[in-house]
Amino acid sequence: MGHIGKQTVVYKTPPVIINAYSSAGPKEQQGPLGEYFDNKLPDELLGQDSWEKAEAHMIQQTVQGLLDRACKLPSDIQYIFAGDLQNQVVASTFGLKDFNIPFFGLYGACSTMGESMSLASMLIAGGMADLVIAGTSSHYCAAEKQFRFPLEYAGQRTVAQHWTVTGSGFVLLSRNGEGPKITAITTGKIVDLGITDTFNMGAAMAPAAVDTILTHLEDTNQKPSDFDAIFTGDLGNWGVAIANELARKSGVNLSPILNDCGKMIFDDKRQETDAGGSGCGCSASVFAGYIYKQMLKHKLKKILLVPTGALMSPGSSQQGNTIPGIAHAVCIEM
Repeated sequence: MGHIGKQTVVYKTPPVIINAYSSAGPKEQQGPLGEYFDNKLPDELLGQDSWEKAEAHMIQQTVQGLLDRACKLPSDIQYIFAGDLQNQVVASTFGLKDFNIPFFGLYGACSTMGESMSLASMLIAGGMADLVIAGTSSHYCAAEKQFRFPLEYAGQRTVAQHWTVTGSGFVLLSRNGEGPKITAITTGKIVDLGITDTFNMGAAMAPAAVDTILTHLEDTNQKPSDFDAIFTGDLGNWGVAIANELARKSGVNLSPILNDCGKMIFDDKRQETDAGGSGCGCSASVFAGYIYKQMLKHKLKKILLVPTGALMSPGSSQQGNTIPGIAHAVCIEM
C-alpha cells in the first residue's frame, strides 16, 4: 500500500469485493434498474410504525442478505463501516446492533458509500482485518422529514430538487477471494463554492466531484479513457451538466464516460423525479445492485466510483450557512 500524489492510495495487494447486496423501495423498483436489486421492499414502512424504524429494518435486511449470500456468520466479520442521513446515524445503529459486529459509524452525507469502502479497504490492505463489511442507506420519507418538510406538509417540489432514494447497499471486502478488486482510492476534500440552495444538491456537490476525479487522474497519471466508466453518486441531471462544464474548463472532457447513479436509478419524466435521485442509498444500491453485477459479467472491467455528498444539516441551513460538498473516489477493477 502506498500513498501517491496529493490524496491517493494505491494498493499493492488490492482488497477483493467478494459479495454485494442491495435493497430498494417500490419507486426505485419501477425505475430502469429495478430488475437488478436483490431485496425488493414491498412498501416504505416495512411493518414498522415510523419511517426511521423502517430504514433501520431495511439496513438489517440488507446486511443479513449479504451474510447469507456469502455464507458467513456475523462472527466471521471483523468490522463494519456504515452510516446514513438520520441524526447521529441512528438508522445504522439500530439496524446493526443485533449483529454484534465491531462498528464504525460514519457520516459523509451521500458520499458515505465511498467513505465506507475506502476505510474498509485501507483496513484490509493494512493487514488489520480479513473480512470487513461496508455500506450505507437512505429513506425518502425519513430524509424529507429531517431535511425538508414532512410528507404531510405536501410542499411543492422544485425542478432542481432530487428524489432521495429509498435503498441500501452493502459490500463484503476480503483479503482473498474472487471478484472485483479495489486497486486505489482518492479521499476527497471539502469543496465549498458558496451554494446555499438546499433544493439544488447537484450544484453543491458537482465541484467536489470534479475536484476528486481530476485529482485521481493527476495522482495516478491516467486519463478518462483509461476507465470503462466513471460513476458519480448523486449529481442528477443538473449536477452532471455542471460537472462536465467544470471539467471542460480544466481542460478535461469527462462527458463520454461520466455516468451518475442519480440519473440512472429513475426515469425522470415517467416517474416525475425531476433532477434525479440522491441520498446515501443511491450510489450504494446502484453499485451493489447493478454495477457490481456488470463487473462480474465482465461488461465493465475498470471503473471509478465517486459517491458525492452535501455536508449540511437542518441546523446549518437554518443559520444561513453554505453547503460544502465532498466526494470520495474508489477505483475498482475486474
